[in-house]
Amino acid sequence: MPTLVMKFGGTSVATLDRIRRAAKRVGVEVAKGYDVIVIVSAMSGKTNELVGWVNETSPLFDAREYDAVVSSGENVTAGLMALTLQEMDIPARSWQGWQVPVMTTSAHSAARIEDIPPENINEKFAEGMKVAVVAGFQGVSPEGRITTLGRGGSDTTAVAFAAAFDAERCDIYTDVDGVYTTDPRICADARKLDRIAFEEMLELASLGAKVLQTRSVELAMRYKVKLRVLSSFEEQSDEAGTLVCDEEDIMESNVVAGVAYSRDEAKMTLVSVADRPGIAAAIFSPLSEAGVNVDMIVQNISDDGRTDMTFSCPTDQVARAEKAMEEAKTRGDINFHDLVADQAVAKISVVGIGMRSHTGVAAKMFRVLSAEGINIKVITTSEIKISVLVERKYMELAVQALHEAFELEKAA
Repeated sequence: MPTLVMKFGGTSVATLDRIRRAAKRVGVEVAKGYDVIVIVSAMSGKTNELVGWVNETSPLFDAREYDAVVSSGENVTAGLMALTLQEMDIPARSWQGWQVPVMTTSAHSAARIEDIPPENINEKFAEGMKVAVVAGFQGVSPEGRITTLGRGGSDTTAVAFAAAFDAERCDIYTDVDGVYTTDPRICADARKLDRIAFEEMLELASLGAKVLQTRSVELAMRYKVKLRVLSSFEEQSDEAGTLVCDEEDIMESNVVAGVAYSRDEAKMTLVSVADRPGIAAAIFSPLSEAGVNVDMIVQNISDDGRTDMTFSCPTDQVARAEKAMEEAKTRGDINFHDLVADQAVAKISVVGIGMRSHTGVAAKMFRVLSAEGINIKVITTSEIKISVLVERKYMELAVQALHEAFELEKAA
């Protein structure tokens, strides 16, 4: 039988009624002749509750026990989904990560999947099981301890299963009905995309779009897994949602596919740093070791052997970055006059594979922002994206203006 992977996020399984609704969708696919692997998240809000309990019990917790606790939310959902399917006379059973097994690294709370042997589940399919309900977000380390994959890890679980079982497709059910040209809450003209290339989705996910976890898109692109993003709250058709696929599978597309934003950005500038070989390594190695996620980097023109180095990072990592830089200065690794942090900025990005073959996108973007009186603080580009830092108070205006200028409300 062909295999289909269906993943249901926390809002899609938040109540028993929603679990029943999700189970009916699974039943439709079983009736079509599929063997179905269902990946479930914890019921909405449950993981946060479990994390709160851990922090209250042990502020300096053992990461192995943290994973044992927070992974339990998915176990509950998997069992309830399997019971619901059984009540519908569909042969189903639940699987925890260690039972499959989902083999991961030992990096607790941030583990990466290394292997998913298909033999155990395939054996049960051969015996007549039609649905394997797998707890997402979790696996087992080489030491035999429960691990978790980090926030959004159930998306990654689903794509990894689709790759391991050579599934026909991986359907991600969530609370939105697809991938949009930008956030519909900010821009009323945002349009749902029928298809989007892996590369575009990866950029949008990494730049702030929260539809799919970045790691899941990376896996899908590597293993050529066709992903479909759907709403679990709307009636479905074969053309519903957004298909994330190879660029070759898209007939026509706009030059720009979407506008993404990240609200919680900070711009940090090291003022008057020695301009010498190795200075960038001396700055960014300590930041990396401190776990600071640096994104945009700009170095000013040198003056009398001194320069300014500017970079961006998430606002919740500013204190960590400041500490790392002060420690590096104390050790004598770097010498700077001042460290200035601006936490009132936002990152705006335009993304599209069409940029590879079309010129003038950057010029148009800058003209649009200038016409709205929006000053650009930092710019960075890649083959298919252009990102800028602007004052956060202009974020929504910038998104709306760019969406209109690139006519993203219109299909290609």
